[in-house]
Amino acid sequence: MEKIYVLDTNVLLHDPLAIYAFAEHMVVIPMTVLEELDIIKDRRDKDVSREARLAINTIDKIVGDATPRQLQAGVPIHTLDKSTNSNEQAKSCEGSLAIFPDQQITATDNIPFLNGNHDHANDNRIINVALSLQATHLRSSVCLVTKDINMRIKAKGSGLERVEDYRKDKVLDDLDLMTKGYIEFTGSFWSSVDSVKTEAHGRHTVHVISKSLLESLHLNMFIIDEEDFIGFVVNIDHDYVYLLDINKQHLMNQNFWGIHPRNLEQAMAFYLLRHENSDLMVMTGPAGSGKTLLALAYGLQVTMEEKRFNKIIVARSTPPMAEDIGFLPGTEEEKMAPWLAAFDDNLEILHGADEHSISSIDYVKQKANIQFKSLNFMRGRSFNNALIIIDEAQGLTQFQLKSIVTRIGSNSKIIVLGNLAQIDNKYITPLTSGLTYLVEKSKPFKYASIMHVNGIERSRLAEFAEENL
Repeated sequence: MEKIYVLDTNVLLHDPLAIYAFAEHMVVIPMTVLEELDIIKDRRDKDVSREARLAINTIDKIVGDATPRQLQAGVPIHTLDKSTNSNEQAKSCEGSLAIFPDQQITATDNIPFLNGNHDHANDNRIINVALSLQATHLRSSVCLVTKDINMRIKAKGSGLERVEDYRKDKVLDDLDLMTKGYIEFTGSFWSSVDSVKTEAHGRHTVHVISKSLLESLHLNMFIIDEEDFIGFVVNIDHDYVYLLDINKQHLMNQNFWGIHPRNLEQAMAFYLLRHENSDLMVMTGPAGSGKTLLALAYGLQVTMEEKRFNKIIVARSTPPMAEDIGFLPGTEEEKMAPWLAAFDDNLEILHGADEHSISSIDYVKQKANIQFKSLNFMRGRSFNNALIIIDEAQGLTQFQLKSIVTRIGSNSKIIVLGNLAQIDNKYITPLTSGLTYLVEKSKPFKYASIMHVNGIERSRLAEFAEENL
């Protein structure tokens, strides 16, 4: 059965290349969607306007010089054949793209149409396109694809058989499957191991075990059990996994800028932050688990004491992401201050006991060269010799996070923090968040590390609220 997918505007804004995601099937874009993209491309919101322009350019590239009749019937969607290694890659046709002139739809007795003369007129016109195609293409499966939950309900209530969310950006089927950065065994880990080869490398002990026992492992990951064994994956080859044996007491005695880990997850995060081969560190976890404090303490340690970086750049998503900071007087840092107050709070934790705490905090900011940046102005830049901390990253899309990570230059490191339980973006879910995407896509990268810091150390009230409210 032929499948026809009608795309809503928000799908193309979420993924401007979504047209290529429907394999050999037909993609239909209503004229109303083109009109909405045309309006959005000129908005002051640079991120959403950029996505609109990219979507329009993608459509134009596919349409080419097609005639009006060809365009309404469907023009081939040509994609590059990645199976060839030649410079001029052969092109393959996977599906077709059609533009539907929805302004020509008229109500008939056979088709249930929604009224298009009110505030939600555009949504209704897009739904009407799907209803019209469903009524006129009886041998085809017509599906409306939208990220708007209410629009999906309206479409089903209007008689549309198939309505779906855009799922290509979901890297997981269940959030429980997302890697935590460690695997915990009940009882003793060694009870499940038949044979092991132990090697001594100076002060370090490495256990070599069969890879078949731990298929889901990746580099820079921990193995822990209830008998205090802690193994760190330092290498994986075709047949074996190499585990560095780490003493738990040594792990818990780590120190950054005067603070020590309060639980094992924090201790493992300390270790990964310190890991020299890590260019990217992703820390997830609930509110109050200490993600920001650990990142800031590490930043001060390696910037002021060890002189590894020349500056600390701090940024975070704002609702909406990278909100325009305006034209009123004030520096970029002053305008970003309300969004980045969490870092001032954590500086107070680190230096609040000093005799002159305010002076100490100001001195640390200046000496460590801490710069507060708006994500809106990070595109196009290159950050060298810097530690970059991105807070509240759960509200970023995959494309936004990619644009940030690609800014990292030589001798720099980026730490990405986020809590998937606190997403404010209405078009992002925990499964489609850029943070989830970054975790799953970066775990095979040998210079990346991931840790889910689960223990809530802010206060007993915060722990109660996180678990019960």
